[in-house]
Amino acid sequence: MVRLEILLVVVRPETVLRWHRAGWRLLWRYKSKPGRPPIPPEIRELIRRLARENPLWGEEKIANELRLKLGIRVSPRTVRKYMSKGSPGQPRGDQHWATFLRNHAKAIVACDFLVTVTASFRLLYVLVVVHHASRRLLHINVTGHPTAAWTLQQLREAIAFEQAYRYLIHDRDSIFSTELNRYIKALGLEVLKSPVRSPKANAICERLLGTVRRECLDWVIPLSESHLRP
Repeated sequence: MVRLEILLVVVRPETVLRWHRAGWRLLWRYKSKPGRPPIPPEIRELIRRLARENPLWGEEKIANELRLKLGIRVSPRTVRKYMSKGSPGQPRGDQHWATFLRNHAKAIVACDFLVTVTASFRLLYVLVVVHHASRRLLHINVTGHPTAAWTLQQLREAIAFEQAYRYLIHDRDSIFSTELNRYIKALGLEVLKSPVRSPKANAICERLLGTVRRECLDWVIPLSESHLRP
């Protein structure tokens, strides 16, 4: 005759949260892979040369020229990384980013994604849309598989038929593709991409994401999309 014994352990809620975060770190470390290798030095120098000789070209133009004429496939983000920077004392010739945000705050909306992890270590993506001038949360939704079509539909619901909005700020995440930006322009919005690795350029939205994490996600382990969805 086999005797089964069940041992019950009572733990504090913060202990469960700590175990969940530790388990997620271990899982992410196991699944992580090394990043992309750097491009060859001669291509870096070619990017700098094209940028110097064509000061009106941006990263997308240079990336297209490399792909179409030389067959070199380099992403615009990589091109921007290796483009020559202007000298610190050189005048910009346009208004600073902070000045633009202050002058056009009433016409600006911003969006961004944050990531949370369920109890079963499933990734969920939360999209938030906020109005700059009033700091009003215009829209929020959750999905496990963010796509360009899903993101566009959320922006349609957030903006609706408001005519006061003229600009949309988002980062350079791959979800915001060229095609998606073209559809966003069809909604009457001009897309403004924040600089690479510059969360302060979208500070209002970043603060909102921080508030969501601190006030909600740091205290709750979501079970599913419906559990997290407002």
